[in-house]
Amino acid sequence: MTLSAAHFLYEQKPNGVGVVSLNRPDRINALTFDIYRELEAFFRKLSDEATVRAVVLRGEGVRGFCSGGDVRDIIGQLFSRDMAGLLEFTRMTGALVHAIHTCSKPVIGALHGAVAGAGAVMALACDVRIATPDARIAFLFPKVGLSGADMGAAYLLPRIVGYGRASELLLTGDFTGAEEAHRIGLFNRIVPGESLVAEAMAFANKIAEGPAFAHAMTKRMLEYESNVDFSTAIEAEAQAQAICMQHPDFKEAYEAGVAKRTPRFK
Repeated sequence: MTLSAAHFLYEQKPNGVGVVSLNRPDRINALTFDIYRELEAFFRKLSDEATVRAVVLRGEGVRGFCSGGDVRDIIGQLFSRDMAGLLEFTRMTGALVHAIHTCSKPVIGALHGAVAGAGAVMALACDVRIATPDARIAFLFPKVGLSGADMGAAYLLPRIVGYGRASELLLTGDFTGAEEAHRIGLFNRIVPGESLVAEAMAFANKIAEGPAFAHAMTKRMLEYESNVDFSTAIEAEAQAQAICMQHPDFKEAYEAGVAKRTPRFK
């Protein structure tokens, strides 16, 4: 299957890394109705695409990764909607974050400049966040009179930084700089601005060279085990690992080790 996009950029590297680039730099890659819909459908396709083994999500331009929903395209229209129309919109935005977070491929967020509003929650949905020193993240929703619990932020953020810090970020809507975001675990690592794409690609390449089936299982178990008791988690991991042991990658890793060569995972 050939993947293509109309409202953002997509490039698939030969090694199985797909690069999704938000492409409205003049608007700090603000999201429109069309972008929300296409991105959600696109990540669903990526999840099922066998030739993709890892994904990098980034933004074009120097000003930032994503400034959130476009005020001109979206906010103005919401005032004319009734409750049913508003709920249609909020469910659509949440569906995008769900598609990113539940994608079977590991997703690496390459973050720079403004990472705000919906852009911040999209970053949360990634499995790993690599950022530049100028990256600033904010869940701006209370600044515009809305709940900080938007698009899954109140679910994802406490699992990354803890309940107390999540409460502070979601209640204030204030920006957090790169160093502080890294200190509290919101950013996995900080890299020089000129190295952001290269560092994100290097990490994605490393993941893409690994066992794709097992990586998908790891993502599934991380999500599942956050909602069960410890005994249930232990049993779930036993079953998940037994399934992985039936996959050809397990035998391939063993045979490669014996032969002292690099494994060739399916």
